[in-house]
Amino acid sequence: MKFIEENMTAFNVQATTPEEAIRIAGNLLADNGYVEKSYVEAMVDSFNTNGPYIVIAPQIAMPHARPEDGVREACTSMIQLEKPISFGSTPNDPVKLVFALGASDSDEHLEVLKKLMNLLGNKETVEQLFAASSYENIKELLV
Repeated sequence: MKFIEENMTAFNVQATTPEEAIRIAGNLLADNGYVEKSYVEAMVDSFNTNGPYIVIAPQIAMPHARPEDGVREACTSMIQLEKPISFGSTPNDPVKLVFALGASDSDEHLEVLKKLMNLLGNKETVEQLFAASSYENIKELLV
């Protein structure tokens, strides 16, 4: 499983729409060969069809699509937005962190979610993710 490795992170990302943010986070997975480009568009389509259910906590979105949409290997990328964006989730907007998720089956999906929840379940860790300016700032949080 590829979980928020250095080549799968970006900081102070400029995006103005949820779709743009989802594409940037998704392309980190596609550009590294973990998902197909079609998966990135499937994540955008899922958001446009189903709304802001992907905003899972204050300032945190977790776009994903179905495994059959083009996942090659379980993976998670993270982008930190320079300016938070409204995704249309009243209790949790605006979004500052976007974690794009790819899992090839339900077991992997649960494993990825568990890792992410462990990471995001700690308020101090989340604050460090919001404040980080590089992978060096966060790599010890990801162990």
